[in-house]
Amino acid sequence: MSLPADLERPVYGAANLADVLPGVAAALGVTVARGDLPADPLGLTDALAGARRVAVLLVDGLGADLIRAHPAQAPVLNALAAPVGVLSAPCPSTTPVALTSLGTGRPPGAHGVLGFVTDVPGEDRTLDHIRWTDDPDPLQWQAAPTVFEQTAAAGVASTVVGPPTFARSGLTRAAYRGSDYAPAYSPGDLVAVVHRSLTAGPRSLVYGYSADLDLTGHLRGVDSAAWRNQLGVVDRLVEQLVAGLPDDGALLVTADHGMLDVPEHTRFDVDDVPELAEGVRVLAGEPRARYVHARPGAADDVLATWRAALAHRAWVVSREEAIDSGVFGPVEPGLAARIGDVVALARGSWALVATQREPFPSRLAAYHGSLTATELAIPLLVARGAALG
Repeated sequence: MSLPADLERPVYGAANLADVLPGVAAALGVTVARGDLPADPLGLTDALAGARRVAVLLVDGLGADLIRAHPAQAPVLNALAAPVGVLSAPCPSTTPVALTSLGTGRPPGAHGVLGFVTDVPGEDRTLDHIRWTDDPDPLQWQAAPTVFEQTAAAGVASTVVGPPTFARSGLTRAAYRGSDYAPAYSPGDLVAVVHRSLTAGPRSLVYGYSADLDLTGHLRGVDSAAWRNQLGVVDRLVEQLVAGLPDDGALLVTADHGMLDVPEHTRFDVDDVPELAEGVRVLAGEPRARYVHARPGAADDVLATWRAALAHRAWVVSREEAIDSGVFGPVEPGLAARIGDVVALARGSWALVATQREPFPSRLAAYHGSLTATELAIPLLVARGAALG
């Protein structure tokens, strides 16, 4: 099924976030199992030639468009090499989906973390993947092997560096299991822990995660002094990581999604339209990527109502149409029910807020989740240690 002209289909197995860690593993001599997808479609074996220690920093919300638009605030980022060009985020373009695609090397349809908030089939409840602990069991909800499990089994010292509060989260266990988790308490600590972890073995893979830029964007907007100042902090963090690379080390910088500001006049409040609740069992997803789960027998009517009400504001399709479009990659049959009976992906700068059911998320300044170029475009930047040239 074709998408509207202003939305793009993520490219899996060619230029996607899911291709990064398998390529790093290949550069370190490990072939990662990832279904039918190629081992190293990004050519990182050549780009990282000679590296024995590789750090991957993911900056939450650091869209490629946002880097290019702020050369003064991000001189280091703008000066780094981009050996494979811009990558795409997965669908939906949101953090838990993207981090699980990164950690498993697979599209969302293969790993099953298919949204920020998704329905738990057969249990009449939803799962917020950011607040997730141990129910459902992370090893069953996301059963695909991770890249870290495979690199560690091959003798590569594999470490994840991130906030201490995430150390035992469900998302961490789903996306990063097989790694040693090393907490970092501040940007400076993240730099120090990444550098230390790079020396953990003769071959090492270190993944670092930074959340503050995304949080600042959501609360203040990406066109704000606060966001620009935070981008400067990220740029300094990257400068410090590059300065401390071992001679045989390399650093890759990437992101999980871009983001965009949503003004008041492009906020559509679904709670203000009573007919949008008719036949609906669960409203899941988030403001720019909605999953609507219908009551038994009501799916067709719900689709027609949502499609008519949202009109040009969103691409509104059935679950089957969304899957057939390829936006999630091939979807395993046992995972399809986690996607709504109706899928609504926002167009332009629209957000499908729900001010009564979701008061806090509905007040944010900036969002992501859909398939506009700004949300999908993410960087892959590289710096190489002194011995690698």
